[in-house]
Amino acid sequence: MDSISNIDTAPEIKHNNTTMERMLDFIIALLPACVFGCILFGIRAAFVLLATVAGALISEFLWNKIRKQSLTIGDLTAAAIGLLLGMNLPSTFPIWLAAISGAFAIIVVKLLLGEIAGFALNPVITVRILLAAIFPRLMNNFIEPVSYMPVSSATPLVSETTPIFKNLFFGLHSGCIGETSSFLLLVGGLYLVLRRVINPIIPLCFVGTVALGTVIWGGNLEVSLFGGGLMLGAIFIATDSSISPKTKIGKLIFGVCCGIITFALRQFTPLPEGTAYAILGMNILYIVISKLDLLKIKEKAVEIFSVIGKKIKEVFTALTGFINEKIIKKIKFKFGRKNGS
Repeated sequence: MDSISNIDTAPEIKHNNTTMERMLDFIIALLPACVFGCILFGIRAAFVLLATVAGALISEFLWNKIRKQSLTIGDLTAAAIGLLLGMNLPSTFPIWLAAISGAFAIIVVKLLLGEIAGFALNPVITVRILLAAIFPRLMNNFIEPVSYMPVSSATPLVSETTPIFKNLFFGLHSGCIGETSSFLLLVGGLYLVLRRVINPIIPLCFVGTVALGTVIWGGNLEVSLFGGGLMLGAIFIATDSSISPKTKIGKLIFGVCCGIITFALRQFTPLPEGTAYAILGMNILYIVISKLDLLKIKEKAVEIFSVIGKKIKEVFTALTGFINEKIIKKIKFKFGRKNGS
């Protein structure tokens, strides 16, 4: 099962685009934020992006060759996964490890877990969380934009000083390569919506729920929306159709739940950024629910409630008959006493 290759093939989106065309649209939508990240953090950011893309493409090519399959790298799925993964890494991330991460996303998550085991986790978000757990220092080794000097602070979500809105929205702050510019990510998302590649329900519900929670809790709305990976995750990852529902109401619930989890993790746990964990959690929940035979469960539930209903009716009938019998006996007894007197 492809992960990002079928970003959104819900019934309400009608298109005849091939996988390659949809992936090309997806890559085009990501490119502005990628280019901006390379300008912002230097040439090394470009090397990290190239490493993850190369790792993804080479690993899928070797997989096809070893298994004697037709080549699939031409559909651009591996390239899109590699590019999006690179955007989720800091520019200081080791080049060799970035390449291995791209290969791991394809071989282990997309192909072994997805196509063979039928457990379609999103490769990008899964690898990001694994890297954060195994290499926390590497994943939080950010640099300030333009100066290229290492800083201890991660993103505005954990910074003691809040950047001005212009810097937050347009991305003039530290963070992962492709997540800083909310403006360019929104432009890319709008492009995908206009091209009918993604449905806007999940991103709108996701971001809207985080915004609502932040306002109610009295937090900093600008930092909450534009200071981390919310836009990148909501627009380009949560919309992956292999990890999210196909119906409109399903998308709405999925987006709202992602938003609630993200807000809760940010607010009530030591985690500064909960977007990745929220998406992966809902990804796993969606897989579990989709693997259940809901029709059989419904039939079994109807059968059980039917039996329970019959038993309740039998008990009620018996109880009613018993009460009526007692009442009749009591009336007969009183009537007999009156006649006797």
